[in-house]
Amino acid sequence: MMKTIMKIAKRILVGIGILIGVFALYLFVLAIIPGFSAPQQLMERPTGQPETGPSALKKDVSFDVKGTPISAWLYLPDDISAPVPVVVMGNGAAGTKDIVMEPYALRFREAGFAVLVFDYRYWGESGGEPRQLMWIPDQLEDYAAAVDYVRSLKEVDPTRVSLWGTSFSGGHVLTTAAEDRQIACVIAQVPFLDGMAAMEMPHEGDTTSTSTLTLMHAQRDLARSWLGLSPNTIPIVGKTGTIAMMADTEAYDFFSKHTPENYVNETPARIMIRADKYRPILKVQDVNCPVLFQIADNDKFVPNSAVEEAANILGDNAEVKHYPIGHFDIYTGENFEESVGDQLDFLQTCIGQ
Repeated sequence: MMKTIMKIAKRILVGIGILIGVFALYLFVLAIIPGFSAPQQLMERPTGQPETGPSALKKDVSFDVKGTPISAWLYLPDDISAPVPVVVMGNGAAGTKDIVMEPYALRFREAGFAVLVFDYRYWGESGGEPRQLMWIPDQLEDYAAAVDYVRSLKEVDPTRVSLWGTSFSGGHVLTTAAEDRQIACVIAQVPFLDGMAAMEMPHEGDTTSTSTLTLMHAQRDLARSWLGLSPNTIPIVGKTGTIAMMADTEAYDFFSKHTPENYVNETPARIMIRADKYRPILKVQDVNCPVLFQIADNDKFVPNSAVEEAANILGDNAEVKHYPIGHFDIYTGENFEESVGDQLDFLQTCIGQ
């Protein structure tokens, strides 16, 4: 009887070994095969797009993370006769500090807060290779380093540090606050809190063929990174039904309108097999500060059920605001005015003078 069991176990192990070998060979061939690339998608920028020049109310600063320079803008209020509270801001997925961030920073500065807006490694004016890489552990390290940096500034009160995140970075700020118990409060705007739930959300134009090809591009990119080869990229945004990180005309139109002329619409594809494993919702129970959750009721990019769950976990430490809009609507016009007004009220209560 024991011999029979041992034979069966050996066959199972051999079968598993063969499957692993076949999959490894598949990844190797996929990594090196020439000509397998996603079509580029250039931005169709609207005519008469306004120029958004740099504000004179900020200064360029930088700090290092593991020897890589992180580029940031520091806004200081007019009155810094005593150390002031600070808001640390990182953009969402594929965002840089020059995309829709400054209007928020200027409002916070006007209200008497210092503000630090930074580019993650590999993005914008920060260093690091490969360019445009979305790597979650590195972005979380960058956020923690930004907090350490502002705490070192003589103009800043290190006991009144607030975090601001939107979309993908809405998860970053909660994860950071769960690790850093000295954070005073958090603003999580249309936050990405559960990658597993987000991947299950239906999107217009999704097909088996495009999903399979996107997965193959992600596998190819990850395998090429293991082999030390150049990244395999896909567009960050694309029109509905195409291969892209966000293949949705709403996202494509927003990025076309609000990104600078030199914005590169591509990212290493490996994020497509990593994002579903990012679940900040699991860290929420460790957050011990007030959090403002801002929910776009018609959001089709992040699951609002996870945001509601996070608010329930935090109980009295959570403040929830609902807006009858889509994910990208919150950044402009009357929707921006309403949301930033709520943020200012929250900041004044939490860290205001």
